[in-house]
Amino acid sequence: MQIIGNIFSWLNDQLLKMKWLDDSVRWFFGDLLNIDKESMFFESISFFVYDVIKIFILLSVLIFIASYIQSFFSPERTRRILSKHKGVGANTIGALLGTVTPFCSCSSIPIFIGFTKAGLPIGVTFSFLISSPLVDLASIILLASIFNWKVALAYVIVGLIIAIIGGSLISLFKMERYVEDFVMQKTEVPAGQEVEAMEEYQPSRKERATYAINQVKEIIRKVWLYVIIGVGIGAIIHGVIPEEFISKILGNDNIFSVLIATLLGVPMYADIFGTLPIAEALVFKGVGIGTVLAFMMAVTALSLPSMIMIKKVVKPKLLLMFVGTVTIGILIMGYLFNAFSYLLI
Repeated sequence: MQIIGNIFSWLNDQLLKMKWLDDSVRWFFGDLLNIDKESMFFESISFFVYDVIKIFILLSVLIFIASYIQSFFSPERTRRILSKHKGVGANTIGALLGTVTPFCSCSSIPIFIGFTKAGLPIGVTFSFLISSPLVDLASIILLASIFNWKVALAYVIVGLIIAIIGGSLISLFKMERYVEDFVMQKTEVPAGQEVEAMEEYQPSRKERATYAINQVKEIIRKVWLYVIIGVGIGAIIHGVIPEEFISKILGNDNIFSVLIATLLGVPMYADIFGTLPIAEALVFKGVGIGTVLAFMMAVTALSLPSMIMIKKVVKPKLLLMFVGTVTIGILIMGYLFNAFSYLLI
């Protein structure tokens, strides 16, 4: 058993955390270029180069795998799966499907409109809408590569719980009347096309692989700048900003740290890939894991640009309930994770 544990630990360190890459980068800047290993510049530049290379390697592999899996879950098939379930079970299925359909918030809105027009309950579509940008298969692996598997799985579980509760509450309070009228107008399938719609074309393995490769190119093209900015901010936090300053604002001694981290995430617009390097640097500086995860969730689920897009399809009362439910969920999660962080790290 110990041998299996050692093998898993080695694979985790070398394949996910890429310690070989970290050692190579530090050797390049410290030994080959002879930069002082105790300097802030060395810490910043080595962090930046290591994280950029690691994230893009992992992103390329993970997006390919996630997109290949997603090719089995087209919007039409996802809608059909959701339509077979009701109540909390339907919200759970909606949240889970959000994890295997890696849509960002900008593309989740058209999917949300399509599901609603197809007659799916509004609460179920909101569970999907919350889960889709917040949790996906790639985020699990990337979180594990930076933190550990306990943190990654805990993040996913909490994200799903927030999505399920958020959608269930919207269903419970019958918030359908607060969706814009053009969204609620159901799309009718013309007579004679129902069979055709149900018999969806199934791509071949080659077509799925081609689709996955194209998704890698497309998503990398969309997120590369956010990754560079995120890693850059992380490098500054890691090597330049004093630990005492970070701890004073976001440390566990500050009772408002989770709230501050959540508010800091709202003005930003990035996906989880851009926030991970910042989270990594904050944890290194001693910030609580709950505070860091609250920041990440706020960026992906509550960013101001995302709220502006959602505002176009729902009325203020529903938007307020959506924001309030997700915010309360994030805050509770943050404080609980800080309180029980010893179980995760």
